[in-house]
Formats: sequence, structure tokens, C-alpha cells
Amino acid sequence: MAEGSVSRRPTAVVIGASATGLLAAAALADFADVTVVERDRLPDGPEPRRGVPQARHAHLVWSGGVKAFDDLLPGLTGEIVAHGGRLVHIMADMVSRAPNEVWFRRFTSTHHRNLVCSRDLLDSVLRNRVLADERITLRQETTALRLEGDATAVTGVRIRTATDADADAGTGTGTGADAGAGAGAGERTLRADLVVDASGRGSRAPQWLTELGAPSITEREVNAGVAYATRLYRAPEAARSIDFPLVNVQANPAKAPGRGGIVLPIEGNRWIVTLAGTRGGEPTDDPDAFVDFALDLDDPVIGELVKGLEPLGDIVTTRATANRRRYYERVTHWPDGFLVLGDAIAGYNPVYGHGLTVAAQCALAVRDTLGATGLGQPGLARRIQRAAGRPVAAAWDLAVGQDALYPGATDTRPNGVERLLARFVDKAVETGARNPRAMAALLDVMSLERPATRLFSPDMLIPMLIGPRRPHLQGPPLTDAERKAAMP
Repeated sequence: MAEGSVSRRPTAVVIGASATGLLAAAALADFADVTVVERDRLPDGPEPRRGVPQARHAHLVWSGGVKAFDDLLPGLTGEIVAHGGRLVHIMADMVSRAPNEVWFRRFTSTHHRNLVCSRDLLDSVLRNRVLADERITLRQETTALRLEGDATAVTGVRIRTATDADADAGTGTGTGADAGAGAGAGERTLRADLVVDASGRGSRAPQWLTELGAPSITEREVNAGVAYATRLYRAPEAARSIDFPLVNVQANPAKAPGRGGIVLPIEGNRWIVTLAGTRGGEPTDDPDAFVDFALDLDDPVIGELVKGLEPLGDIVTTRATANRRRYYERVTHWPDGFLVLGDAIAGYNPVYGHGLTVAAQCALAVRDTLGATGLGQPGLARRIQRAAGRPVAAAWDLAVGQDALYPGATDTRPNGVERLLARFVDKAVETGARNPRAMAALLDVMSLERPATRLFSPDMLIPMLIGPRRPHLQGPPLTDAERKAAMP
């Protein structure tokens, strides 16, 4: 280095303090000073915020996401558990009916452990952990307006804040991206070596890229028309002293409308109860109809568990549940210095619970690719975008393979190969319900730990073809102690 010169650490801007954005910031911090731009003012603790309207519904993190969490931020899962979260064995701690109306046995031999807690708690612990890093700066109440640069390279992002005081409020003491003054009250440009869009389903990246002269992005939507209704309940007294299982009745796409629900025990001696239904069978926010809807599912177990319990607050509904994907990884001439991650690439029907796992695996793709090359290499952003597309594609295939079967879900009906694969997956589920080796293979895929080819391994094919064939369960496998504890 020449005498008197000063080495400059690379800079990155992350748009959105979502779980995706925070995980991406953590992945980037070893390589750059990171500024997180967030349009909301974030809560101080485990409280709801406007930017995550789906937070009131049931959430879980599959074991593939749990591993990614702790790979990115060692000990993160333990921190969440210490604050009341829970690692549950799947399937030992889960009572679940598959879409083909088969009840899973509660095998204890699989290694899969999913993280269960409220979304508010998860986000709070994640925020505190990530924003404590001095290399990361948070700019709250700040809106990203557009990208700076051209079709070949993004050089920054134009932002707007009410005042500079608002812009700099928040957690983090890092230097962040270089802020250049510009015209317009509260507007400025943040220059960056890398800009990451983690703004979720409402991402404006396609429009921004078009404005820079980049080609339009191919998109696809598969919308089963699912609506969600969620209510929080106080857990029965006796259930608080045991690790009460998750209880899940999945909708059957062979029946229209498809309806299902889940009981999710969470911190604070509470149960989140989320009910779902497709077009013509949607749950409502009518408190007098909530339990009746649960009792009217193909199996009434959820209604039987919650009737008579004390509700905590009103019913919250959501209808924006379509699977929507943008194929950024297919763009041949991708601009350097720009990435799109998480729900901004693809949003899924929440019933499959893959959003948080994909977010963490996308962040791992960022970290691992940068670890091999560092920032500033030509074509780097395109390589990372393609790497991030792999967990997105895995979750997408699992979601649309079921949802595309609902009437009106898509203009493009499944082709012969897709229908054949759907029938094979149904057979794999049926086999997994009765055989622990097959169940482990199925969970490897569902948890996004292994590719779908795992379903064609001997662990699945041998039990599928030759057995042993244990009889299917005739009802939900709750133990006598659990049934007794669930009584209010």
C-alpha cells in the first residue's frame, strides 16, 4: 500500500430489516460494513410490527433452517430457546395428518428438530443478536426509492428519511455505507459495493431493474386461494407442565375446498391456533365461527382441543398467501453489485413453513460465495444470485406441487410429469407414515436438508415396494396423558 493511502473496507446496503435482511447482514459483516435500511421503526422487544403482518400466524423453522441459523450465528437457536422457544422432535413431538388424510406415526428415530416459538420472539432475539455487531448500522424509518447505477452495475440506493435524526436512530455503531447528500428533503444516496433487496413480497426490484435498462424478470404465480385465521389461546393448566405436541391437520388438495389447521404451543403458556381454507372454504374473523370451523375439519381434533379455552385477543386473518416466484437466477446479464434474497425472490403459501428456512439458507449462500472470492469480483452477484436460487427452488417445488392441484390455482395446469411426481410424493407420504426409515427420508426433503432425489433412495423405495406395511392409524396419535392435559 502506498504511503499515505487508506484502505477502504467494502460497504453493503441491505433493504429491509426482515429476518432475511438481518440474516443477510450477518452473512455480509465479515466482508463489509453493512447498513440496513428499514422503513418501519422496530420494536424494542418481542412485539408485533407493521412490516410483518403475517407474524401473528403459526410459524416454525424446519431443521434445515435451524442448522443454517446456528451456522450463520452460532448459538442463536439456543438463545431463542432460552427466551421460551422450543426445539421439537419431528415426528415424536407432532401429531400430524398428511394431505392424503393419513396420520403419521410419532417416530422417535429421526434426527429432525424444528424450532417453534412466536414470530415476535424469533425476530426480537435475531434483531438483538445481529444489530449488536458494530459492523452493522440500522437506519430506521427510511424508505428505499430506487437503485443507482445502470444495467451493468448497481452502485447504491436512493433513500428518503424524514430527518437525519430519524435516519440515524436505531441500533448499531458501524460506519455503514457512504451517505452522499442529494436534492429533496430527507433524500440521499447510499453508495455501496453491494445492495441486497430483502424487502419481502412487496419488493420493487423488477421495476427498479427495468428503470436501469435491465431486462424484465420472468414471474410465476400459483394461488390456491388460501385464507388464514389465527387466534391466541391460554394453554390448559395441565398442558403447561408437559411438552404438549404440535397438532396439525393438513388440507387435502383432492378435495375442494381444502381446509386445515394447526395448534402450536409457544412461549408464555399460550397456543397459537391457525385455521386455513381455500376458495369457498375460508375461515373468517367471526369469533363465534372459529371453533365450529375447527370442529368441521375432516378430523375435529383441533376444535376439540381448543373449545372451552380462554382466547387471548381477537382473530387475525390473512389472504395474501399466493406462491409467487421471480426467476432472477435466469437473467443472463445480471448487474454487478445487486442481489435479491428471500421472499423478494419467492413467497410461498405459509402452510408449508419454509420461508424462514429459505431465508437462512439464502444468507448462507451469500456468506459461502463471498468466503471463496470476496467482494468486488466481476460476475460475483450473478453467482450468488444463482446460489440463492437453489433453496428457493427446492421450497417452491414442494409448495406448488400441492397447491397447483387446487381449482383456479394457476393458468398452467400440471403436466404429465408433474402429475406423476405428485402421485409419487403422495405414495412417499403414505409410506413415511408407517415406516421410520422412509419418514426420515421424507423429512430430509421437507426440511430442505436434502434434495428431492432423496425420495428415490433405498430408505424410501424399499419400504414403498416391499414393506413392512404397518396398518395406518385410524386417528390422531395423542397419548392418554396428552388428552387429559388438554382438558380445560
